[in-house]
Amino acid sequence: MSFKQMYKMWMDETTLEDSLREELELLMKDEAALKDAFYAPLEFGTAGMRGLIGVGVNRMNIYTVRQATEGLACLLESKEGQKKRGVVIAYDSRRFSSKFAMESAKILANHEIPSFVFEGLRPTPELSFAVRELGAIAGIMVTASHNPAVYNGYKVYGEDGGQMPPKDASALTRYVRSIENPLTIKVADEKKAKTSGLIKMVGEELDKKYLELVKGVTINQELVDQVGKDLKLVFTPLHGAGEMLGRKALEQAGFTSVSIVKKQAIPDGKFPTIVSPNPEEHSAFELAIKLGNQVGADVLMATDPDADRLGVAVRLSDGSYQVLTGNQIGAIFAKYILEANKQRGTLPKNAVILKSIVSTDLVKKIADSYKVEALDVLTGFKFIAEKIKEFERTNSFTYLFGFEESYGYLIKPFVRDKDAIQALLLTAEVAAFYKKQGKTLYDGLQDIFKEYGYYEEKTISITMSGVDGAEKIEALMEKFRNEVPSNFVGIDVSLTEDYKTQTIISRGGKTIRGLLPPSNVLKYLLTDGSWIAVRPSGTEPKMKFYMATSASSQTEASMMIKEFEKEIRYFISGETKEADEVD
Repeated sequence: MSFKQMYKMWMDETTLEDSLREELELLMKDEAALKDAFYAPLEFGTAGMRGLIGVGVNRMNIYTVRQATEGLACLLESKEGQKKRGVVIAYDSRRFSSKFAMESAKILANHEIPSFVFEGLRPTPELSFAVRELGAIAGIMVTASHNPAVYNGYKVYGEDGGQMPPKDASALTRYVRSIENPLTIKVADEKKAKTSGLIKMVGEELDKKYLELVKGVTINQELVDQVGKDLKLVFTPLHGAGEMLGRKALEQAGFTSVSIVKKQAIPDGKFPTIVSPNPEEHSAFELAIKLGNQVGADVLMATDPDADRLGVAVRLSDGSYQVLTGNQIGAIFAKYILEANKQRGTLPKNAVILKSIVSTDLVKKIADSYKVEALDVLTGFKFIAEKIKEFERTNSFTYLFGFEESYGYLIKPFVRDKDAIQALLLTAEVAAFYKKQGKTLYDGLQDIFKEYGYYEEKTISITMSGVDGAEKIEALMEKFRNEVPSNFVGIDVSLTEDYKTQTIISRGGKTIRGLLPPSNVLKYLLTDGSWIAVRPSGTEPKMKFYMATSASSQTEASMMIKEFEKEIRYFISGETKEADEVD
């Protein structure tokens, strides 16, 4: 069906919501925008379905949410005798999140599948926990994570509390795509579904159980008891779902000098005080820095709207604040977890740390120094969750910590996704550890660099939106795959890892098979230990480029990253260095 035929089908639907019909009429004046809204349905990626809020099959609206949930209902009905276990549904502060959550529940009720719907906004990690706690067969989280306010999304979780793994996600996609007209999907009556028990509202009881388990994140309670009350923290939930649980988790652990950024403690899907609710971006910390200066805070912490990612800013010697990278936070966490457990005699002999293939190798070096395994998984926290499940089945390793460079961390596996509430607690404990020594968290990072070498990483994201965006991304991936660089900034490529074909190609042309499961990722390993990786985003119209290096000084490492970035941009544009320099 062409985009124009799809558009006409929506225009002819008499029950279409008035606000969406008004949008449709406006689209008649802009064919490019019309095509973008209808040319293809939203795809499920590494973290589910995510898109602009609006009318059309390529947008987030009640009809695309219904279609996704109808597909999920069909998938659950194919699992004999399992659907009665029900589905947990949570949502964050974004526009239409609560509406999308209830629409999902009504679709499930129409299939006589019970749902447990949170009474108010809750973080993604609590949704993951609740799926396991309630013995549900699946979970739905309505969120667009750290994306700007014009987005919303829909993440599906499996019975282990992890994001739905590839096999089930592929099956779900097939069910969703088999639905030709999302406008005709039937929904149950909300009041009747609640009366019959098919829709059950949940909240406070699960909050208490989650918070009780969060207590186990603290490794050295004696340390917290000694220093926690003196450690000055600033916390901002960036208008999202993390405020209540984050504040309570810190308080119950013993961190009582916590200042909340009040304007950003108010849930608001328009995110009025920030350009983007992304704790990766320095601009998200502007109000936190202002408050930090007022109270003399040691550390600033920010969670994204669904509180699965955590950003951290640390005080420098001149009183200013520096925002740490996700890799730096991961390294600080890994070092502290290993050292604290070693000192207490609680470090398991078969301990393991998990990280994504595009995250820093510094964590591997730290783990090696403690004789602990650090294993790589594909990008997407679902792959960390899969490994945790495997370790529980085989007893081959004891999970200690997992992270991704994109500000996602998990300490205790009663949750099977990124958990910024847990990360809040660990950040505070590590800061207390260094404060007791008269040091800042930044000093602690420098100690790590002095011991293991100066590591630096950077990620470049290039947006390629619209109808042509997907084609451009595919063409660029093929360019990197077919025109394999022999070197970057004069440093030879020693190995090329192609996760799509599951091959490793050496500099001499020798091909070795046997990587992780297939994924559209290329990684170039250089002879000096640096590496470059490239992949399309699983949830956004972006190409992502990752660079990593290490050196004997921070200045040298930073200069190398800048050179890598220049080279990548030359390769993308097809221009020569000489031409760029002349301009």
